[in-house]
Amino acid sequence: MRIEYPEFERRRPLGPRDPGDAWVVTDAGDRYWGRYGAAGLLAYDRERGVLLQHRVSWSHYGDTWALPGGARHQGESARDGALREAQEEAGVPDGAVRARAESVLDLDVWTYTTLIGDVTVPFEPVISDPESRALAWVPAAEVTDLPLHPGFAESWQRLRDLLDVRPVLVVDAANVVGSVPDGWWRDRAGAAARLADRLAALGDRGVDAAALGLAEDRWFPEISLVVEGQANAVERDGGAVRIVRAPASGDEAIVAEAGRLVGAGRLVTVVTSDRGLADRCTAAGATVYGTRWLHDLLPA
Repeated sequence: MRIEYPEFERRRPLGPRDPGDAWVVTDAGDRYWGRYGAAGLLAYDRERGVLLQHRVSWSHYGDTWALPGGARHQGESARDGALREAQEEAGVPDGAVRARAESVLDLDVWTYTTLIGDVTVPFEPVISDPESRALAWVPAAEVTDLPLHPGFAESWQRLRDLLDVRPVLVVDAANVVGSVPDGWWRDRAGAAARLADRLAALGDRGVDAAALGLAEDRWFPEISLVVEGQANAVERDGGAVRIVRAPASGDEAIVAEAGRLVGAGRLVTVVTSDRGLADRCTAAGATVYGTRWLHDLLPA
């Protein structure tokens, strides 16, 4: 394997070049763009479909359709690289897409990460980069009607199957907080807030697919934290963690939340070590793990 730093074509903009903007060339002569790998964004709008980029003719596999994406920068995460490239090439606004999963093609010498993200704030794409000939929202059922980039064409069916996989965690706050003797009984609302902060960090960092019994590589599940009693006073503005305040029994609220989400087609994982509650949630169609499972995933 070797790294080649080509002179940019005359059509490319002049200016500083990141060391990641290079070709990885295998011993067999295969070439892959991005010294530190590459990443692209599969932005999915349930009403309009998938955001695709029509690549200009002089680009690699030009005149084909693919996801906005490109070489990762040195020290840049795949998620950050995918979002940056989507902003540079398609004008995707900050905060308009929520990460749902990462799918990684690993060729040992090079990786390509597809970030699957849900559009939370509708936007119109803007051609803001000379590598884009056109940008369009394409219904999932019509993607294969277009001439696709070979790499995207090969991965599309697998990616399409993931568009309906939407994991969510429903967390029994009282049970999780009560499993650690850290003085939670003196301030239940404060203990719930600390748990919410750690859950938000987990949602941002992501969960390995194996922990959720899923394929692909990493998922960023939405999280419902069910609180009850004195913990209902927890103050939080929302964000990645949705606070569900039980008006009476916490168990009833957890079963209702799990049932609501299962009914909406979500892949629901309930976290509780209460056996009776676990049985009820399983009957509602959820997967149940105990508090140790969650503690092993949470950041310190």
